Amino acid sequence: MKKNPEEKIILGIDPGTNITGYGVIECAVKGPRLITLGIIELSRFRDHFLKIKHIFERTTGLIEAYHPDELAIESPFYGKNIQSMLKLGRAQGAAISAALSRSVPVFEYAPRKIKMSITGTGSASKEQVASMLMSILNFRENEIVLDATDALAAALCHYYQANKPASSEKGYNSWKDFISKNPGRVKKSGG
Repeated sequence: MKKNPEEKIILGIDPGTNITGYGVIECAVKGPRLITLGIIELSRFRDHFLKIKHIFERTTGLIEAYHPDELAIESPFYGKNIQSMLKLGRAQGAAISAALSRSVPVFEYAPRKIKMSITGTGSASKEQVASMLMSILNFRENEIVLDATDALAAALCHYYQANKPASSEKGYNSWKDFISKNPGRVKKSGG
C-alpha cells in the first residue's frame, strides 16, 4: 500500500472493442513511476456484450490489484461510423462503471489533449507518444504495445494536469508576468 500521503496511483485506460489498453503509474514527490502496462485482449469474444462484461471485470481486477486513487480514460474520438462510435462508447462506459463501482474518481481526456501533454503536439503518432513515454518513464521498447502506451499516456496526462502550476484568474501574458506572480517558483542561478 501507499507509504506517503502525497503518493497517488493513477490507472489509465484506452478503451477499445478488440483491445483495451491499461497503464498504471505511481505519482510521488520525485515524479511519476511506471508500475505496469498491458492490454485486455477481446478478439476471442464474438458477442459484443461479452466484450463489455470482460472489460468491466478486468478493469475491476486492475483496481483491486493496484488500488488506484484515480482513473484517467481516453474519450472516444468522433468518427464517421456511428456503430463503431456506439461500441467504443460502451467499452468506455464499462471501464468507467468499474471505477465508479469501486469509488475511484474518473477523469476523461480527449486524444489530442493526451498527445499534446506527452509530446507537445496534438497530432503526434502513436509511435511518437510511445517513444516519449519510454524516455519519461524509462522502460524498454520490447514492453511496448501501442494500445497500452495510449492508456499509459492518459494516466501521465492526468498526472500533468493535476500537477500543473496554479494560474491566476486572468492567466499570464508573458514570462515576466509569470515570474512576478510566482516568485517562489523561480530558481536563481549561482552566476
